[in-house]
Amino acid sequence: MAVLTPGSARLYETGGWRSFYPKTDESRCIACGMCWIFCPDACRVLTPRLNPIVGLTPNFYDFEPKYCKGCGICAQECPTSAIRMIEEGK
Repeated sequence: MAVLTPGSARLYETGGWRSFYPKTDESRCIACGMCWIFCPDACRVLTPRLNPIVGLTPNFYDFEPKYCKGCGICAQECPTSAIRMIEEGK
């Protein structure tokens, strides 16, 4: 199915054909936002929660499973290697 209308990508849930999903080690995350910047599907979402490393910044980037295709770009671009790709179902 083609996305023909700009800004309508949220209507198409692409997470159903994912083989791997990103898992963040919160003890290594510095809340830099690189995963959010590089995610091609905008499935990294800012969650207001206290970060164990940064502390003062109540931000954390979770992933939205409905839209994550498991491409692994977030894990590749993470400067602290806080994100690992986990095989779906494990």
